[in-house]
Amino acid sequence: MDAIGRIKKDLELFAKNIKEIESIKLHGEECKIVEMAQNYRDDTTYYLEHKDYLTSFGCITYAHGLLDAVRLSHHLIKDE
Repeated sequence: MDAIGRIKKDLELFAKNIKEIESIKLHGEECKIVEMAQNYRDDTTYYLEHKDYLTSFGCITYAHGLLDAVRLSHHLIKDE
C-alpha cells in the first residue's frame, strides 16, 4: 500500500472510531481531546491535498492516539 492509500485507510478508520465516541457521555477534558483529534484529522486532509504525505500521516497518527485514549478510558477498545 502506498502512502496515499494508507492515509486514506486511516481516515476511514478514524471516521468509524469517531462515530463510536458519539454514543458515549464524555467527561471533563474528553470533549477537548476529541476536538483536538478532529482538528488533527482535518490537518491530515489539508496536508494530503497539498501532497505533504509525511506530515499528513503524522497528523492522522496523532489523531488516532488522542481518540484511542478516550476510547480506552470508556472500555471501547477490546483486547484481542
